Amino acid sequence: MNTDKSEKDGSDIVAKILFSFSLGFLVFAYGYFAHKFQLFPHGFLENAAQGMSKVGREVTDQRSWLYKPTQVTEKVAKYDASRAHNALSMTTSVGEDNKRYVRIIDMKGNTVHEWKISWGEVWPNATHIPQSEIPKEDPGTHIHGAVIMGNGDVVFNFEHLGLVRLNPCGDVVWRLPYRTHHSIFQDDVGDLWVSGQINHDDADPSIPNYKGAFIEPTLLKVSPQGKILLEKSVIELLQENNLHSLLYMTAEDDIFMSTGGDTLHLNDVEVFPTDMNEGLFKYGDVMVSLRNINAILVFDPTTWKVRYKSIGAFLRQHDPDFIDGNTISIYDNNSIAQQGGRHSRILLEAVDSQRTTSHFTGSKEKPFFSAIMGKHQWLILPINSGHAIKRLFLPQMLRG
Repeated sequence: MNTDKSEKDGSDIVAKILFSFSLGFLVFAYGYFAHKFQLFPHGFLENAAQGMSKVGREVTDQRSWLYKPTQVTEKVAKYDASRAHNALSMTTSVGEDNKRYVRIIDMKGNTVHEWKISWGEVWPNATHIPQSEIPKEDPGTHIHGAVIMGNGDVVFNFEHLGLVRLNPCGDVVWRLPYRTHHSIFQDDVGDLWVSGQINHDDADPSIPNYKGAFIEPTLLKVSPQGKILLEKSVIELLQENNLHSLLYMTAEDDIFMSTGGDTLHLNDVEVFPTDMNEGLFKYGDVMVSLRNINAILVFDPTTWKVRYKSIGAFLRQHDPDFIDGNTISIYDNNSIAQQGGRHSRILLEAVDSQRTTSHFTGSKEKPFFSAIMGKHQWLILPINSGHAIKRLFLPQMLRG
């Protein structure tokens, strides 16, 4: 009887091991397919993970890293006064009081005029964004993209929250309830070209394999009076130009090519101006920068056909600018580790030959690096650019 009992106990142990192994295999298999096809409880666990990550960041520091004060406070002014144009410049920042500022400064860094901006005062009753995303205290978000209008008003983006125009005294002229962000470009007739986005909570059958929540970037043309004159989806632009593959460059799955989130990341919209000589680019052409796929495209806005595209000669780029009818300048963040450290670059791309050259790069002696964000502006344009430099004059109109 003892032998029989031992055999029975041994069989029970084997059966339990096999049962546990089978159960574990089934759990693993379901977890794999739940992740691939976003089955229950994929969404619940993803939201929980994002929530825990957010709580962890808030516990570590109550402010986003974007808003932490810098320890570098010494003003540095290096310019050749005999060659520099004695004009004013615009800056945007978050102050020590957590308020947002747009400042007009002179060549020595002295403030000539400033707007001190609070979300709660400018937009107290926003209804176009979820309550969970409305800033509860300053700064809440930052100003990303701003222009000074001809009469001294300022137009700026509350990043991802809306477009606003204030007069020199800080009074609201108008608000545009649309998720605008990153860049504002004023064209020759005074209209504003702005980066925008539409947030989708669910899949859209017109965009295959975009699952769950994703961002649809848009180009906006806005009148000086704050009216939308044109709205164009970047996803539709790529589809219409048979560039579908660019929509799936961030896909993590080899077979199903499912993707979502911020797949393209539009960060700049600009228009080819009439004071440049035409080449491949024509007056009114629209250029966009798509950071997350390392791409710059130029469209003919009369047909929305791609006139030029450049992909992969830069990494996580920002702020491409027209230099002349055949040349663009690019702020290349170049966000990878290289021998001697990480260095961003200013690139010049000749579009007729698609030859890209580095005009300036950082070094150990002259550090120049931005992992994300970044803008640049040519003060002296390359020879034969055919571009008349516009000066910024802000006379007595800035009295508030």
